[in-house]
Amino acid sequence: MTAAIQIDSVEKSYKGFKALKGVSLNIEQGEFFGLLGPNGAGKTTLISTIAGLIRPDVGSVRIHGHDVVKDFRAARMALGVVPQELVFDPFFTVRETLRLQSGYFGLKNNDAWIDEVMENLDLTPKADVNMRALSGGMKRRVLVAQALVHKPPVIVLDEPTAGVDVELRQTLWKFISRLNREGHTVVLTTHYLEEAQAMCQRVAMLKTGNVVALDTMSQLLRRVSGSSLVVHLKHGTLPDGLRHLVAHNEHDEGKNNGGNTYTLRVNEYGEVEGILARLRESGAEIDEMQLQQADLEDIFIQIMEGASQAGASVR
Repeated sequence: MTAAIQIDSVEKSYKGFKALKGVSLNIEQGEFFGLLGPNGAGKTTLISTIAGLIRPDVGSVRIHGHDVVKDFRAARMALGVVPQELVFDPFFTVRETLRLQSGYFGLKNNDAWIDEVMENLDLTPKADVNMRALSGGMKRRVLVAQALVHKPPVIVLDEPTAGVDVELRQTLWKFISRLNREGHTVVLTTHYLEEAQAMCQRVAMLKTGNVVALDTMSQLLRRVSGSSLVVHLKHGTLPDGLRHLVAHNEHDEGKNNGGNTYTLRVNEYGEVEGILARLRESGAEIDEMQLQQADLEDIFIQIMEGASQAGASVR
């Protein structure tokens, strides 16, 4: 099966600054894919390359097999992009804006789908309202609707929920999840890592123009970071045999939360019983404890720190 997006050895520089350094990855049809990284990692440059807004210096990008430079018409027909910036024409209503967008793709009699998109994004009450009269959240809904108006098989969402309310987030993810179940490929960039963890099946992480991690969400959660056991001792203290497990961010060995609270690293559930046994043997009495799973934020920080250390060692 042809990849939804095929990126081969893409490089891009701006006045000597290399924004992308040989990025290669494939996004399969029907995937919900996360593209993550800190500011300046190259995400926007990569999305702009996928969208055909900029040309790579080296390498190529294909959308459903169509080269975004050589076969740009077919590539853009297959792609819908929701930009991060709020860009709109202030002279048209919501419905007129979506009809114009349909016209850009040569679509006639598209009102039934326009109505369905507006309904699913709760835009129907605003259909005949001028764009400049909308709130920021409503304008962002229109951006999503514009990207979907030609039913593209590949949808790219660039920070789609930045600065919007909870209602829009829930509405958007419900509709996008439905489209993904129906076979649409979705690529998401976001700084809300909890959204990426909940939605994405596979993730690529970029830093300084390089792909520093590429794996399924489940594999990332499993391989990069263990869990943590937080214990608050009512009496006693942590025995010496467990002090090497104290998390590196626990200053003063657990005194940071007031009282004897310790965060201990554990790699698997079987280690918990051994920890509890040692605490009992030392005479410590547990007042409260909690087992915390590693999340995508923990993993993101570890990978970015590891990439920085690797870069420093190369230099």
